[in-house]
Amino acid sequence: MRVVSLVPSLTEAVAVTVPGALVAATDWCSHPVDLGVARIGGTKNPDVPAVVALRPDLVVANEEENRAADLAALRAAGIEVLVTEVRRLPDALRELDRVVTACGAASRPRWLDEAEAAWDAPAQVVAERRVRAVVPVWRRPWMVLGRATFAGDLLARLGVDHVYAGHAERYPRVALDELRACGAELAVLPDEPYRFTAEDGPEAFELPAALVSGRHLTWYGPSLGEAPAVLGAALRGAVT
Repeated sequence: MRVVSLVPSLTEAVAVTVPGALVAATDWCSHPVDLGVARIGGTKNPDVPAVVALRPDLVVANEEENRAADLAALRAAGIEVLVTEVRRLPDALRELDRVVTACGAASRPRWLDEAEAAWDAPAQVVAERRVRAVVPVWRRPWMVLGRATFAGDLLARLGVDHVYAGHAERYPRVALDELRACGAELAVLPDEPYRFTAEDGPEAFELPAALVSGRHLTWYGPSLGEAPAVLGAALRGAVT
C-alpha cells in the first residue's frame, strides 16, 4: 500500500501499525517524531497535484479537518479517499480500525485494544461531582467547543461537562464577556489548535484553568491509550 494521510492523528495510527505504508503526510503531522515521509501542505490546504503525483493507493482524511473540495479533486483524479467521521469515542475506535485495515493491517492493533481498555477502566472521573467547564480552542477571536465534538465526549467521560455542549454550532465564536459569565467553574485550555500557555489564556478568566495536551484531547490514535491518565492528571490539578 501507498498511503497519504491528511490528518495528524491518522498519520500516527497508520505509521505505528503499518510501517512503510505512508508515503506522505501534512506539515502538521508531528507523530511519530521520526516520521520520514514527504510533506504535502496543511490539512486545510494540501497540495493536491503533489498528492496525485505520488500515485497513492489510498488517501485517509476526515470530514471535519479536511475540505470537501480537496477530497473531491483527489477523487476526480482517480484516487481512493477514505473519509472518517468522529464525534464520540466509540466513533474513533471504529474508524481507526477501519483505517488501519484499509491500509493493510493484518489484525486489530494492540494499541487500539489498550486504548479501549483504558477508557473502559473505572474511576476515570476527576472529581467527586461533575465539573462545569468552558473549553476554548482558539483566541482572537475566542472559539470554544460546542455540540457533538470528540473532545467534548472525552471530557464528559472524565466528569467534565462543557457549558456550550448544547450550542447550535460545533465550534461557536463567543465574546470573552460572555465566556466569563457562562457559569463555568473551570477553563480547560489545550495547547492546540491554539497554543494556550500559562501566560496566554488563563489570565482571561477569573476561575481555575487546566492546561491540557491538545494531542490527548483531540487526537484519535495511539495517544488515546494514555489520554485518560494524562488529561485526568491535568484536570485534577486544577479542580482540587
